[in-house]
Amino acid sequence: MGKAQYLPRVCDLELQAALERMGAVLIEGSKWCGKTSTASHFAKSTLFMQDPDSATSYRLLADTKPSLLLQGDNPRLIDEWQMSPVLWDAVRFEVDKRAESGQFILTGSAVPADNVVAHTGTGRFARIQMRPMSLYESKESNGAVSLSDLFSGKHEVDSRSDLSIEQIAFAACRGGWPATVNKADRTALQMSVDYVEAIINQDVSRVDGVEKNPHRVRLLLRSIARNIATQASIQTLRSDVEATEASISDKTVATYLNALRRIFVIEPLPAWSPSVRSKTAIRTSPKHHFVDPSIATAVMRINTRSLLHDFEYFGFLFESLCVRDVRIYAQGNDGDVLHYRDRSGLEADMIVQLHDGRWGAIEVKLGNKEIEEASENLLKLKHKVNADKMQAPSFLMILTGGQFAFRRKDGVLVVPIGCLKS
Repeated sequence: MGKAQYLPRVCDLELQAALERMGAVLIEGSKWCGKTSTASHFAKSTLFMQDPDSATSYRLLADTKPSLLLQGDNPRLIDEWQMSPVLWDAVRFEVDKRAESGQFILTGSAVPADNVVAHTGTGRFARIQMRPMSLYESKESNGAVSLSDLFSGKHEVDSRSDLSIEQIAFAACRGGWPATVNKADRTALQMSVDYVEAIINQDVSRVDGVEKNPHRVRLLLRSIARNIATQASIQTLRSDVEATEASISDKTVATYLNALRRIFVIEPLPAWSPSVRSKTAIRTSPKHHFVDPSIATAVMRINTRSLLHDFEYFGFLFESLCVRDVRIYAQGNDGDVLHYRDRSGLEADMIVQLHDGRWGAIEVKLGNKEIEEASENLLKLKHKVNADKMQAPSFLMILTGGQFAFRRKDGVLVVPIGCLKS
């Protein structure tokens, strides 16, 4: 994607600010999520470590005199730096020597092992996580409702989404991969399948150099897909795999899951542990999510039509799509996304917590039938949180696949995913 065709990303402002204050910025995220396009948009010179014509020479040079690879106008992009991990320490040294901000942008689609770099980069590197495109970034959400405004107390959300249920189902199956956004339907869906096949047969083994059984990887991905947006245990995932495969240990499942995390394929949603008024056991297990819902549909070979005929599973997948988008929007507001569930069964699909202590609770409902129950749950959670020790929620929201955004009489906001932005 050339600069003239660049679609702005929510993290652009974060990257610009990081370049102004730090010597180097590391952009991490899954392959194909747009890291290189975004970094190239800001860079003045580039080094592509995966260039097939020069990759071998670059690796040899990195092992002998890495400083030569760092020469070029600033910011200098070093794409897929982890192919020669010595570049990390070379960049760190160069940042110290020059004592200037905005020198380097590094991109990486895999987290190297802890022992491959000598220094953490503290004080020299800013880190930015990048995900596939949200619906706002792909121009499918109109952005009428801003998460930033909600945290500022602006709760007038009267607006209308143009996204139909059919379009939401397609967006979930296609995914937020920039290369698929403007492709024809069949081509876009096949590209997501191709991505998953590369994960299964190549990427998950390359991350740590340990060969992994592609059949087991496929079965594990399918199990995660079946258990998406749930707190299924490792034992549950193992049992799924063993239903069609010889026995596999919990340790092996954990190893595979760790590899999938390190290449940014899965991104579990951690649990929120607030201060509550009554003694209630809070469930601490994370929820299973892929970095993009299309990974689930691709590995299960589900298309838009079949998704529309299984609304129960569509609901789980819709929640995962919403988690992807809200994570992107929360990061743009210096916040994190978590989930809440306690022993009584009270839950919130998402808690958006900003680093300044403000927070908001979100329930996800594909249709309108469960809005009343969702509103009651959100209000129960609001009263359960100890207001003497924590701030009151900035907002309570039901995120839907519907058309209309409005504020209920009880103060709960109903917002279509096709209206939300950062």
